[in-house]
Amino acid sequence: MLNKDKLSVRLEPHSGDIDTAVRGLGWEWCVEDGCANYVPGEAVVLPEQEADALLEAAGTLYEMMVNAVPDGLPDEFLKVLGIPENLWELLRQSWNDDRHWHLYGRFDLAQTPEGPKLLEFNADTATSIPETAVVQWASLAAAGKNEARQYSGLYEALVEQLKTWRMLNSDLAPALLLTYIGSSAEDEANCAVLAQAANEAGFEAHLCPIEQVNISTEGAEKGVWAQIGAEQWRQFPFLFKLLPWEQIAWEEPELLESLTYLASMRNVVIANPAYTLLFQSKGMLAWLWKAYPYHPLLLETDLSPIQGKYIRKPYFGREGQSVEVVDKVSITKVRGDYDSQQQVYQRWCELPEDNKGYKYQAGVFWAGEGCAIGFRREKGIITNLSQFVPHLVA
Repeated sequence: MLNKDKLSVRLEPHSGDIDTAVRGLGWEWCVEDGCANYVPGEAVVLPEQEADALLEAAGTLYEMMVNAVPDGLPDEFLKVLGIPENLWELLRQSWNDDRHWHLYGRFDLAQTPEGPKLLEFNADTATSIPETAVVQWASLAAAGKNEARQYSGLYEALVEQLKTWRMLNSDLAPALLLTYIGSSAEDEANCAVLAQAANEAGFEAHLCPIEQVNISTEGAEKGVWAQIGAEQWRQFPFLFKLLPWEQIAWEEPELLESLTYLASMRNVVIANPAYTLLFQSKGMLAWLWKAYPYHPLLLETDLSPIQGKYIRKPYFGREGQSVEVVDKVSITKVRGDYDSQQQVYQRWCELPEDNKGYKYQAGVFWAGEGCAIGFRREKGIITNLSQFVPHLVA
């Protein structure tokens, strides 16, 4: 993919009926709402050495983040990372109890002639699960490339992570409720993959919009409940929420208070756990740079503007919103809802580019280890609407 003299992308046509291939696997819901309609008819050809480097980078970066967290999670550290104060109790509780298990996250990496560089880590509510685990493999199958190699082991890794989570909490009934914002078909599709992996891992999994969940902190009905049939409700000791922790803390403080209490009583265990917001915060990028200055996997990042060309990011921005590229003056800014947040300033890094002007960003999933690769491409800043590009390993 990379040339030492000039960044370049090697693409290979792979057009085929992706929808039919996905439906043939029994994963109809992956395409019903257009999950495959932004997958182009070509794939990135990735040399094995570079593919291995991406997976290894994810594992190394995760270990670096864990080791960079100071003992005791002091208040000043949580303030530097912008963690809402009403989340501190649950965050510390989850960090200090190994039964609160981090299932998965996605590292966004830039490939450079010097190797992969960390752009950010979506540790809490990473999506693109159906595309990475199912659709990109089906795209190669649809093109008749069934023997092509691909690093798309996310589903298998999720099964193992979920097995571990269940075994660590064997005192709880293995009933898992997976929740999402009801208006988001994308979030529902992501949860559906997780639900299938959970069933394979020994859970009884149920999907439900967060708006339909009943949470009680009183009496015999204490716990997290959802309706599973006509006039039939069930309590769920395991909860997965595809709803950002910072959004819960800022917009639903009463919900957070209830979850904190129920978790402290061992009435519910939540994934991804509250401590993943430490890694989700863009403030961690600056903290990492101070902990590991000039590490080859890192880009210079600070809480104040830096010299030269840089990108300014909000601490908890999502989908590329409110991101600004600056080179003495503002060059590009993506409009969004996160302008008022704390900001970090990260050294600009060129992404690999093809001959049509598309720039490519590697998304590397971590689920206990680096396990899967997918690419997003865009002619500007990568957003949630950017095309997802499958890959094959040469």
